[in-house]
Amino acid sequence: MTISRRTLLGTGAALGLLTACGSNTGRDGGGSGSGPKLSQWYHQYGEAGTEQAVKRYAAAYKKADVSVQWRPGNYDEQTAAALLTDSGPDVFEVNGPSLDQIRRGQVVDLTDLFEGVKDDFNPAVLAPKTYDGKIWSIPQVVDMHLLYYRKSLLDDAGVEPPTSLDELVDAAKALTTKKVKGLFLGNDGGAGALGITPLYAAGLSSVTDDGEVGFDDPAAARTLGKLHQLYADKSLLLGAPADWSDPSAFTQELTAMQWCGLWALPAVKKELGDDFGVLALPADGSGGKPALPVGAYGAAVSARSDREQEGKDFLKWLWIDRTEYQQDFALSYGFHIPARLSLAKKADQLKEGAAADAVRYSTEYGYSEPLLWTKASRTAYQDALSRVIKSGANPESQLKSVVRTVRAELDRVKKKS
Repeated sequence: MTISRRTLLGTGAALGLLTACGSNTGRDGGGSGSGPKLSQWYHQYGEAGTEQAVKRYAAAYKKADVSVQWRPGNYDEQTAAALLTDSGPDVFEVNGPSLDQIRRGQVVDLTDLFEGVKDDFNPAVLAPKTYDGKIWSIPQVVDMHLLYYRKSLLDDAGVEPPTSLDELVDAAKALTTKKVKGLFLGNDGGAGALGITPLYAAGLSSVTDDGEVGFDDPAAARTLGKLHQLYADKSLLLGAPADWSDPSAFTQELTAMQWCGLWALPAVKKELGDDFGVLALPADGSGGKPALPVGAYGAAVSARSDREQEGKDFLKWLWIDRTEYQQDFALSYGFHIPARLSLAKKADQLKEGAAADAVRYSTEYGYSEPLLWTKASRTAYQDALSRVIKSGANPESQLKSVVRTVRAELDRVKKKS
């Protein structure tokens, strides 16, 4: 099973088959450098050329013999287990690290590597890699979700690109015909793909900066109720041949608007030319603002490694000093935004049209799931959202139950600190 970078945005989707860690750590060499041997792990990307690229980067490093391990299967499970042993990697890619991994001392503090460059990293993706004032991994690339819309279909219907959630509801209804649905948010109606994004569009959050529930507010229920209205109006495409992460429903004109990801932009452009635009999820209410989720795999150093400093030196060389590799990794084997703001501004592929809009949205409207938003909180919220959207469950009562669950989770997590 290959895994795309799109899985890092915290929608709760399972990554698939579990694979045992195995005993091959990569410390037997295989790189071309001299000096100490370092093992480096990556999850298995679904983008052709990525594996060859990261091995080429490693081979170019001359201060250590870096051997790359390409890890199929459930990578997050593998790394979590490996960090408990002495046979895991020295440096590794991580969808995090998690709060537990940081608190248990399983990863090395990398704050000093950011001296002079911290402000050049996209703050939305750096935030969840920061805890207790320290940075625990280096963001590699930025991925994000977007709302795609078909310009010609909106023009034909006399509909403007929506600037509020109310306008999105109205636009989806106006764009729905016998052959085309107004909006595709996923075959589940949007609970999985949207996640907590509607809360941020309402000017709220999942967890506040001081670690409290961020959506114990009437605005949250009003916003979720509008997502049910899309379902009740029969404006949503359901039962599409491919789910929301694939742009085929949009490019095949099954829907006039679709929630998808930045990764789909080249395919959409190939099929539709310039007949499309992108938006963040429109703002809801007077206190809201447009919102979209961003995320980034990071590069970390295992605290169980006896080559901590060598690992830090290598990651600084690769993900901070070698900017040409960072840009190559982001844009040569898929379509992603470099984590460094200066590199995103320089990239020719990101300077015009929808791609340029996406870069701007990632900094203006992007948010990342907080470290304190646990799996239990996420599950409770998304189950409630699904009931609101598809069954018309009362959003106020549903959210009251979720608030209790999240508050208990936050209390539990704080007690461990």
